[in-house]
Amino acid sequence: MAIEFENIHFSYDGTKKVLDGLSLSLPEYGAVCLSGPSGCGKTTLLRLLAGLEKPQSGRITGLDNLRVSYVFQENRLLPWMSALDNVAIIGGENRFKNAQLWLERVGLGMDMHKYPDELSGGMRQRISIARALAAPFDILILDEPFIGLDAPLWKSIAGMIRESCGNKLVILVTHLIEQADRLGAEMVEFTGPPLRIVKSE
Repeated sequence: MAIEFENIHFSYDGTKKVLDGLSLSLPEYGAVCLSGPSGCGKTTLLRLLAGLEKPQSGRITGLDNLRVSYVFQENRLLPWMSALDNVAIIGGENRFKNAQLWLERVGLGMDMHKYPDELSGGMRQRISIARALAAPFDILILDEPFIGLDAPLWKSIAGMIRESCGNKLVILVTHLIEQADRLGAEMVEFTGPPLRIVKSE
């Protein structure tokens, strides 16, 4: 079942219109890249998709019982926890084994017992990606997920995401078309604010 944004309106403080009658259809699975200038409203759209914000009018359908995992632009790690604990915090069966697996897959197997302030920005970002992938999800949201990663590294991780999320919906926000291509993502181009679709393919 597709996810439908139907005539969505959203503004901050009742003044700055971010979404003004936006309608958008997202597929049940596959990868979609949302592209557009900074500040046009893409992150707000992601927050609505994740249930972190609610539209002031209009409706979003197709999300019932779907689990969302989110890689934010900032890493949001808990500084008093090791890399392993930051990933294992999502819980679930065999959570530490699962956390170790994903940290190894993003190239941090040797650093899993280190704390965030002992690691570089790129390494902290990889912990965030590992945490999102370790969680049970139906929708994976990636908001500029490869910040701080060099090309060989983000290409490797993007390939891993594409391989492991074939039957899930992946929503990517990036300014680099090469990253969308690596995930095999369909492009939706926006302008704004308020957010408007320029082109969808």
